[in-house]
Amino acid sequence: MRRVDVILIGIAIFAGGGLAYWFLQLAGLDSVKAGIWSQVVLVGGLIGWLLTYLFRVGTKRMTYNQQLQDYEDAVLQKKLEEMTPEEIERLQAEIERERKNDEG
Repeated sequence: MRRVDVILIGIAIFAGGGLAYWFLQLAGLDSVKAGIWSQVVLVGGLIGWLLTYLFRVGTKRMTYNQQLQDYEDAVLQKKLEEMTPEEIERLQAEIERERKNDEG
């Protein structure tokens, strides 16, 4: 995410809080209650976002983890493409031996 995106999101959140306050006042709440309820909505949204963030951290579905996994997969794929058929056969035989050793 670029800095300008973060700035625009921050401005949008503050504008949303102001609009919530304004709509609550239009709905008949006094300024104190409208302020409290608009803060409740914003804090609730923040807690919801935080929970989604913690979920992504817990399941390792963060952008960095995904990029690292994609990079490792690409490196392995490139190495596999560069291997000769004989090297691939030796690698497959070695994998089979390891599987048999793990099972036995």
